[in-house]
Amino acid sequence: MSSETDRKPTAVVGASEVAPSAYSPSKQNLSDPDQAYNFLASVNASDDAAAQVDLGRLRRKIDWYIVPVMMLCYTMQFIDKISLNYAAVMGLPKDLKLQGNDFTNAATSFFIAYLIAEIPNGYILNKVPAGKWLGANVMLWGIATACTAAAHNYQSLLAARIFLGIFEAAIAPSLMLISSQYYTKSEQAPRFSIWYCGLGIGQIVGGAASYGFQQVKNTDFQGWRVMFVVLGVVTVVIGIATAFIIPDSPMTARFLSEVEKTALLKHVSVNKTGVQNRHFKARHLLEAITDIQIWLLVLITVLVSISSGVITTYSATLIRNIGYTPPQAALLNMPSGIVSIFATLMVGYGVRFLPSGHRWAWIVLCCIPSIMGGALMSFLPSGKTNANKPGLLAGLYLINFVVAVLIVLYQWTASNVAGSTKRTVSMALISGAFSVGNIVGPQTFQAKDAPQYIPAKIIVLATQSAAAVVTVVLFMYYRYANGQKEKREAVANGISIEKSEWDNLTDKENVKFRYVY
Repeated sequence: MSSETDRKPTAVVGASEVAPSAYSPSKQNLSDPDQAYNFLASVNASDDAAAQVDLGRLRRKIDWYIVPVMMLCYTMQFIDKISLNYAAVMGLPKDLKLQGNDFTNAATSFFIAYLIAEIPNGYILNKVPAGKWLGANVMLWGIATACTAAAHNYQSLLAARIFLGIFEAAIAPSLMLISSQYYTKSEQAPRFSIWYCGLGIGQIVGGAASYGFQQVKNTDFQGWRVMFVVLGVVTVVIGIATAFIIPDSPMTARFLSEVEKTALLKHVSVNKTGVQNRHFKARHLLEAITDIQIWLLVLITVLVSISSGVITTYSATLIRNIGYTPPQAALLNMPSGIVSIFATLMVGYGVRFLPSGHRWAWIVLCCIPSIMGGALMSFLPSGKTNANKPGLLAGLYLINFVVAVLIVLYQWTASNVAGSTKRTVSMALISGAFSVGNIVGPQTFQAKDAPQYIPAKIIVLATQSAAAVVTVVLFMYYRYANGQKEKREAVANGISIEKSEWDNLTDKENVKFRYVY
């Protein structure tokens, strides 16, 4: 069975739940205490007062304060990123005189910059509050989006996309880290899903925006340029709001009382991943880059992200090539967002409320429709007057189930990696893997294969199948690793609950840690 530690029975005091690990920190000497431990050791809130806090009500309070902001950030990062997709059918390639693979290379440059920027992100997030770092980067990528309107040739477009990639690289690791600080492992899944629904919302809003801006008939300042300016301004405003609203940590959250903070920290202590520790540990870094679970997660992320690259860069182009006009392509791209939202929420709440979570099974389940979508797109003949348009559209829509896989991978990483440095580095690696897949994805669309792009479609089919297989391998590894930990714990000297939860131990160092799968 999966060891979902946060699903252990809770004692009920009045209307409140008290996590089984609730305790008052003793004055034992921890070698590298988490900041949450220091807070609990110094706070004036009593255990009795914390025990009376209604955790359900507290969760809802946190949900309404931080989750909508995170969802807005994710919505805008997707719209700003995919705006090039829509601009492709709005005349950008013609206006900038792009030739051959110029458009594909511009799309790929975003993810190359994104990948490179993940290297410092892992270190910075270990030192800087995630909310402030996220807000600053949202503002900066909003500026980069607006500056895309000034592009006048391939080189200037390339520069704008590179800066956009650098600043957007902060989004996934920041949101993963923030979410993991406030919720237990099973509680994280639906919250990750809600903010990740920003991707589906971005597909819907982006399609509508593209359609609307295509109505701009100004030869001096074309519709796609207006679109980039408007999107950039909206993003900057959201970035400013993010920097002020998202707390630096649960311990400094202005919207929570000391009693609520105490109850929250005791509740999430069952994660055994810690909350915040600013000390960079080289041994954590070494463990992260030699941990087989991290590289299996990276491989799955790369495989599913190849299809994500198709969605991000070429979905509007593929719809247009089926035989629709640019405005129709923008509108017909909107149902992809509905599929994305449905799949994301289904998986998030499935992990939360079904016994044992079974994240691996949800990934495999989402890969199946994506495989079917790749098959429909690969093997149904396309043409502007043929009868296969519904099947080809269905194939494109089914591929959007893949977006739900990515959020499970993000949440899996947050749940199964402990130790402050190891966790931030691992989150950056997974986010970097996403960019690798998106580098490969657009490059499968070569000008010589237009308009059918059959090789690219077959690659979608193959990578989704491979992702399902590797997921099963990771599931088997987690079961094996948990078995080994149980043997180690049986022979190890006792380690206190406090030490295992607040001493910045990694998942491998902590014999009490169990992987969820």
